[in-house]
Amino acid sequence: MRTDSSPGTLPAREHLPATDAGTPVLDVVIPVHNEEKDLRPCVRRLHEHLTRTFPYAFRITIADNASTDGTPLVAARLAAELPEVSDFRLEQKGRGRALGTVWSASEAPVLAYMDVDLSTDLNALLPLVAPLISGHSDLAIGSRLARASRVVRGPKREFISRAYNLILRGSLQARFSDAQCGFKAIRRDVAQVLLPLVEDTGWFFDTELLVLAERAGLRIHEVPVDWVDDPDSTVHIVRTATDDLKGVWRVGRALATGSLPLDRLTRPFGDDPRDRDIQDVPRGLARQLVGFCVVGGLSTLFYLLLYSGFRQFAGSQTANALALLVSAVANTAANRRLTFGVRGRGGAVRHQAQGLVVFAIGLALTSGSLAALNAAGGSPAHSTELAVLIAANLAATVLRFLLFRAWVFPDRGTEQGAATAAAPHAPAAPADMPAVPYRPVPHQPYTSYPTTQIRADEAADTGWGDATMRLQPVHPHDTDPGDLR
Repeated sequence: MRTDSSPGTLPAREHLPATDAGTPVLDVVIPVHNEEKDLRPCVRRLHEHLTRTFPYAFRITIADNASTDGTPLVAARLAAELPEVSDFRLEQKGRGRALGTVWSASEAPVLAYMDVDLSTDLNALLPLVAPLISGHSDLAIGSRLARASRVVRGPKREFISRAYNLILRGSLQARFSDAQCGFKAIRRDVAQVLLPLVEDTGWFFDTELLVLAERAGLRIHEVPVDWVDDPDSTVHIVRTATDDLKGVWRVGRALATGSLPLDRLTRPFGDDPRDRDIQDVPRGLARQLVGFCVVGGLSTLFYLLLYSGFRQFAGSQTANALALLVSAVANTAANRRLTFGVRGRGGAVRHQAQGLVVFAIGLALTSGSLAALNAAGGSPAHSTELAVLIAANLAATVLRFLLFRAWVFPDRGTEQGAATAAAPHAPAAPADMPAVPYRPVPHQPYTSYPTTQIRADEAADTGWGDATMRLQPVHPHDTDPGDLR
């Protein structure tokens, strides 16, 4: 199992890190801007729910981003009244900025957030964070568009939400179902690496975070939620939609050009089966064959069109060489990105140079075929030339795939074989080791968290301790009768 924990790289962890006695397991952030009316009842309702149902220590953080009404005073009073509540004050507006700043400063292993109106039924909170506490998933989102969800909202918002998700699926190939539901959670060690890559500081923050996580191969857990839309919501739909579309264009362009350093995030946390040493199983061979065939078919059509065009003003050998050269550059670039999954600009020049060597081999095959045809038939028809070239290209295609796979784009796991073989694997637990029973413990007192004022550039970045998290249940016997809302 990979254990690389260099800066900017996701460390491999089987469990969440250790927490001190006073450190909460869960930090629920509520970003607010001018919410003095709804803040107190919503925070008290959330606090009462977590006290009754959440089995570990928790904290509620009010992230006030540049409120101009009485919100800061309400937040300060709540922090003074309830020891599990703290408040952060940011002088700049932006929900994404507030979340990114507070999440970066938090010491809790699991970070979550929800909108202040609590439109989401709180019974979904424990199912949301449970996969993150167990270490199975890296992020979790509430989905209003899942089949099991129960949603009460107007047709306009329903249409906008579904249209936005269709745009994400069509433009960014997103597979998650609901990007803008204000009910999400993330592991802190994942957030420390993902947050520096997220540029948006407003409402597109959620979408950008999810797209980057999905493209990096991280696990996103979805929870169907019961949702009652807030009729008094102050969100400006038109401006938000415009900003979201701009964000989609920006992220799509960055992904297309390979400017995002997602290579360092491609290995998920914990034991990844792709990291195991399995003999006689070529990695991704079937997928690479399909991708290579698709690219090869399109490249052949492109080559034939080029050859027919060049043949109008040049001889067969010259037309063949020019058509092969142009199509070879396009073929190498397409196979590099689509077939073998190489992203970014690193090594692109070397890959093209190696591709030109492969092109030279293909040129020798096709040119030799044309020379043999001309020597045998004198002045063959154009259709005969095309038939011979197709046959020669099929032979060159097989050789090209073998050279691409073994030489130009070798398996990156093979390149790291020596280092992987030298790295010791963590010893497996004995098969006869008994399971540790779940024993409730008495309620632990909470540590008071004072009100803190920070700026967006002062987010703390503290390190982790041990590799195993010690969770202390505090209310395992309570049950939640459910909220009536």
